[in-house]
Amino acid sequence: MSPAPQNPTETRTRISREKVNKLAHAVADTLATIDEVDFLEDRNTIRLEARKALEALLAEEMKIDQAARQKIESQRRIIMEGSQEWDILYRKYYNEEVKKLGL
Repeated sequence: MSPAPQNPTETRTRISREKVNKLAHAVADTLATIDEVDFLEDRNTIRLEARKALEALLAEEMKIDQAARQKIESQRRIIMEGSQEWDILYRKYYNEEVKKLGL
């Protein structure tokens, strides 16, 4: 899992299913070019497994993001998203959530 982005309000976007499929194709195609890698299944099965893994990672990242946002929202006072304070708290809480998962 990568660290929280420097400016979460600008860099967090949901990746479309089409883009996840493109990434999964790229993973399968790249693995096929590596001499040390032998497929025990057909390339489409590998692509599907890569897509499942990517989707699982993205789902986990969304949970981390939501947990960090929830912690900010639970503050006694309103902290405006996009403010420097919000960004600092977001990075702090995001990293705490990542550490909880051992990533």
